[in-house]
Amino acid sequence: MFSIIGSRQILSSVEVWDAVNEQARPKVLLCATMWWPLSARLAIAFHTHGIRVAAICPPGHPLRFVSSVREYYLYKGLNSAGSLKAAILAAKPDLIIPCVAGAVWLLHELYATCPELQSLIEHSLGSKEAYPSIRSRGALLRTAAEIGIRIPVTEPVCSEADLNGWCENAPAVIKLDGTWGGSGVAIVRTPGSAVEAFRSLSQPMGASVAWKRWLINRDPLALWSWRRRETPSVTIQQYIPGRPANTMFACWQGKILAIVTVEVITAQGATGAATVVHLIQNEEITRAATLLAEKFQLTGFHGLDFVLENKTGAAYLIELNPRSTQLGHLLLPGQGNLAGAIAARLLQKNITEPKSEDAIQGNTVAFFPQAFNWNPRSPFLRTGYHDVPWEEPALLRELLRPSWPERQLLHRIYHAIRPLKKLEEVKF
Repeated sequence: MFSIIGSRQILSSVEVWDAVNEQARPKVLLCATMWWPLSARLAIAFHTHGIRVAAICPPGHPLRFVSSVREYYLYKGLNSAGSLKAAILAAKPDLIIPCVAGAVWLLHELYATCPELQSLIEHSLGSKEAYPSIRSRGALLRTAAEIGIRIPVTEPVCSEADLNGWCENAPAVIKLDGTWGGSGVAIVRTPGSAVEAFRSLSQPMGASVAWKRWLINRDPLALWSWRRRETPSVTIQQYIPGRPANTMFACWQGKILAIVTVEVITAQGATGAATVVHLIQNEEITRAATLLAEKFQLTGFHGLDFVLENKTGAAYLIELNPRSTQLGHLLLPGQGNLAGAIAARLLQKNITEPKSEDAIQGNTVAFFPQAFNWNPRSPFLRTGYHDVPWEEPALLRELLRPSWPERQLLHRIYHAIRPLKKLEEVKF
């Protein structure tokens, strides 16, 4: 595609037009710290819809194996906030997309300390007035109850005395604010186990834990979290016997653009991420998402976790995830995906309905590689839609390997001495 004049190479008029057109397209900055596949799948979906994608992530992250991501910035563990700020200033994105809750808390800090980024951060996440409530599980659920959303009984726990009366007749759930991916959550069934869980969760992160998370787990936010010295905030919640359900929605200035809701079939432990899900429609869940989006004037991707009560099917909201989840790239018949909804808003055009042959066939989705890794014999790998990124062979190969931190020498030595506890797959 080059025209040759003497020994010089110049771009053809078509290439010049393509380059100009490329720069005119909107850009998103994906912020990922954990080695989860969801950010890579979201990057592919955004590119498919005509959006440029930049990424800030650690070394060896799945995002680095997506061919359409052309700009990479490195999260630096010794200066997480500074590296994120530098990435935002260099990339000049139209929208910032956090792919883990820690990135959201970091953006909240940058909002408070960097006036030059405030407009973009609020444009990307939603109203600044909502940030304190979003950071607190207890405050979020109190607000949800005030606007008519069904929630379990939830109370703050500041001391062991606050646990009196809990777990005497029924189990409960103790949760630590600022955690994600199923960590910081304990199902307790006796008063003694409740006290034990509270003591464990309410301990501030120590230096040894922070350095271990940075050096062994390669978490670039570990030292930043430790330096914040925040007092852990713990809540206890009524245990609702039932089936987990998740929803992820794309919204813009308080209005829902699109929503995907699933019931969890199998998961990584009792409180972990789903590995196989069943697509559903649930009016109560859609109503809750609509009310919260409007209340907090949310923008971008957000997720909600529910429990569908066994006896009644009633949906109890248990948590809000102020970030993208693993549902954002799923291409649904007649609807498209959530990435497409945000892309359409950035491009100022209508959402494009996918071709029927490109959309997911059936209602059961087995996430790749989670479903395969957790249970290679799962029948859902054959009977459901196996969510494999065939279009990105380098990413596919990488996802079949242990994560980049797990392949490092320090990680292997540490866990040879202290073996990881293997969680069992849970079927609901």
